[in-house]
Amino acid sequence: MRKHLPAIIIAASLLTHFIFFGQPRETVFDEVHFGKFISGYFTHEYFFDIHPPLGKLMISGMGYITGFKPGFSFAEIGQQFPDTHYLWLRLLPTIAGTLLPLVIYFLILQLGMSRLAAFTGGILIVLENALLVQSRLILLDSFLLLFGFSALLFYFFHRHNAQHRVSYNWIYLFLSGIFGALAISVKWTGATFLAIIFVLYFIELLKSQQKLKVAAQGLGYLLILPFVVYFSIFALHFLLLNKSGPGDAFMTPQFRKTLAGSTDSTNADLKPLNLFQKFNELNLQMYKSNATLTAGHPYSSKWYTWPLMTRPIYYWNDSADGQQSRIYFLGNPVIWWTSTMAVFFLIIYLIPSAFKFAASKFRNLASSNIKPLPALLTGAYLLNLMPFVGIKRAMFLYHYMIGLIFAIIALVYLLDQLPNKKRASIALLAASFAAFLFFAPLTYGLPFSEKAYHLRTWLGSWL
Repeated sequence: MRKHLPAIIIAASLLTHFIFFGQPRETVFDEVHFGKFISGYFTHEYFFDIHPPLGKLMISGMGYITGFKPGFSFAEIGQQFPDTHYLWLRLLPTIAGTLLPLVIYFLILQLGMSRLAAFTGGILIVLENALLVQSRLILLDSFLLLFGFSALLFYFFHRHNAQHRVSYNWIYLFLSGIFGALAISVKWTGATFLAIIFVLYFIELLKSQQKLKVAAQGLGYLLILPFVVYFSIFALHFLLLNKSGPGDAFMTPQFRKTLAGSTDSTNADLKPLNLFQKFNELNLQMYKSNATLTAGHPYSSKWYTWPLMTRPIYYWNDSADGQQSRIYFLGNPVIWWTSTMAVFFLIIYLIPSAFKFAASKFRNLASSNIKPLPALLTGAYLLNLMPFVGIKRAMFLYHYMIGLIFAIIALVYLLDQLPNKKRASIALLAASFAAFLFFAPLTYGLPFSEKAYHLRTWLGSWL
């Protein structure tokens, strides 16, 4: 039966992700932005986005292979697609979301938990409605999650093999660096995955008898290699966007000098930027734009509300024959709230050990009695949440997705410590499945009555 657990997870994930695939045949939420960006790669007209290019490049690559033609405006939410090419644009994010539960299954195993815990964690990811919504549309977050957690998985493969002195172990560290770079190249929040790996690798370095060799490997595979990958993706971005376009206004005249047809392209007094200079300018402008965004949004939310899921995001709506269809970025309450309680419990559990560790002035980790896995899960969760504390621009519940997954892993860790863990896991999965079905109409955009809708808006802030 153990051998069939991954197959069960992937089968369940395929079902939840591909049932009603393509519903709705209209633009949903931020598809209006990413659709325009993807079209830009076909017209070669320069555009500006606050996120790195990889996710958009991948979707446009699928569009190129399948014959997508620019022309659809992606002007507003609810605009009907003229043909079925949009299905190909939604395919890669959906595949990434489908594979994520399997990655989490193997990651939980590598963290030293039981197969029951790994299976429970994988199925909880399958049944998490918000993760499902975000992976069925022309959006980037499923790439971020797949690449980031794959980077962690490969790192733990590396750690496991290092203990057994496996000769080809460098491959896993290499892959960890590659996938960490891919995560950052989708969204900068992916940097937290490499940050976690850096901390763990530094601890590994301190324990090593070959510090120079281990330090050199870390420098090469976890710093230099990710930078090369990240830079190369931007190089491709610039190669494709070589004409004047809607993003010109964000760039300097020297940058615009490199764009055919721009107001500065024929200015002989300007020296065009080289590839490295363009890379630096774009990344600086992305940072500035992220830091200075001031526009509000009715469905934005503060970081401290995310663990309680008090403000979901209204993505799309339609009406026909007296019934309403809606899509919300709304999580599975059973999974969301129990995972929040799990993290809260671990934080309370670790506080005494943390004080002992601090009292020892960080000299003697052993005397603090800090258990590595609870500390890792809690630290990873906080590392993904705390950067949002100082951000003043509008933020949304989907910024919590990385933290949510660490909270789910923390939840299955606690279940794995129970003497009746099998019964507790079955009860949690049954409740999660029931909640998943109950909220599925808001996940898939299925038509239902106004009364049925209000039955699913448990909090006034969900409206």
